[in-house]
Amino acid sequence: MTNAPIAVQIINNTEGKPAFVVIPYEHYMAQQSDPDLIPHAVVSRLVDGATPIRAWRDHLNLTQEEVAKRLGISQSAFAQQEAVSKPRRTTREKIANALGIKASQLEL
Repeated sequence: MTNAPIAVQIINNTEGKPAFVVIPYEHYMAQQSDPDLIPHAVVSRLVDGATPIRAWRDHLNLTQEEVAKRLGISQSAFAQQEAVSKPRRTTREKIANALGIKASQLEL
């Protein structure tokens, strides 16, 4: 995929405000296979002030207890890690693995 501009179509709602964006299928598919893609829901949570770990956990509909269990730690220990906006690399890697994402996706 090149960086050339792509043709998009914006579909407005009944009030005339943008409601949908249509992009070429090949661009959609390229985005779906991008392992570094950050979902809009995660970005929205970050903008609202959530830490990257919290934003991803919310997006994946997981509780702190579920993630803590995957990590083999207590819920309170995970809550402390989740509150850190820039955790250490090793912590990021362990949590990313527990969430099923890449550690680089927590480096926001």
